[in-house]
Amino acid sequence: MFDRLEIRVLPRGPRFPAQLRFRVNGEDVVEQAVGTGGRGPLAAEALPFGLPSPLRATREPCRVRLGEPECTGGCCGFLSVVVQRIGDVVHWSDWQVPRVGARPSEFDFDASEYDAEVARAEADPWRRYSA
Repeated sequence: MFDRLEIRVLPRGPRFPAQLRFRVNGEDVVEQAVGTGGRGPLAAEALPFGLPSPLRATREPCRVRLGEPECTGGCCGFLSVVVQRIGDVVHWSDWQVPRVGARPSEFDFDASEYDAEVARAEADPWRRYSA
């Protein structure tokens, strides 16, 4: 059975430009790992216009930053995961968590569903309001 990914683009707020949140099987990965005050990556960095998103899975493993605690990643570290395509599976593993965080589980996603979700997030109009 595969895990299910949902990427939400949150609109610009008073303190930060548009950012992403990641829900796996209905649970907010950033919130679970770094607490309710944490934030996801900036949409402009994770879903750059005209460039492939670092969330796009390839055969080469790639470390992707998914969030940081309220005190900022420069203080306590960032939440990141290695993303890799293995056949028809996208695997998230080798988590690095901030000092204040809890390590998430490894996740396996159906590659076609994962690709569709990343493409949907890349098309989200809120990411245009990232500056």
